[in-house]
Amino acid sequence: MNAGATTGRVHEALRRQIMERIFRPGERLDPALLAKNLASSATPVREALHILTGEGLVEARAGTGFHVPHLDEPGLKDLYAWSADLVAAALASWPPRLDPERPDVQAMSPSNMADRIAGIFLRTALLSCNSEHGRAMHMLNLRLHAVRTVESQVIAQGESELQSWIEALHNRERSALRRINGTYHRRRRRAAAAILRALYRAE
Repeated sequence: MNAGATTGRVHEALRRQIMERIFRPGERLDPALLAKNLASSATPVREALHILTGEGLVEARAGTGFHVPHLDEPGLKDLYAWSADLVAAALASWPPRLDPERPDVQAMSPSNMADRIAGIFLRTALLSCNSEHGRAMHMLNLRLHAVRTVESQVIAQGESELQSWIEALHNRERSALRRINGTYHRRRRRAAAAILRALYRAE
């Protein structure tokens, strides 16, 4: 396997491990140890860690190397606020007329709730006439994945809330999505402290 392919494989593996909370917040990521566990040399691991730093999933600290970022309540509230703003911007940039789509139940219903949310948000953003909305949403989905794996422990009726979003998205109901978007993110910002407690207790 060439160096580029190895870096890509290592990057995907490390990204999924971070998103699934294999590493604790603040934990140091030792390239030599990671290389051993991933059957790689240290160089592709370092390259992958630099890519993950650019994605916001890893921090590079002077003198101490790479770490999984800590997340505090103000930071989580900022991420939720950015998510709400990004969805609103994408909806504002939808074409004036969009035909309803036939629901693809299998595509919209992966077993992991965090993946479901990511897919729905990305589909919403990709309908924008501005392609940057989709790119930005993809990056934000990566950073919110771990949090979304524990939201259901705190947020009541999250499944019905998500179903309302799916139905409005399929029907291209922009006004309904604006309303759902506002309610969805306000609930999570208010519950940010409890969501963080659930996240750290799950570690």
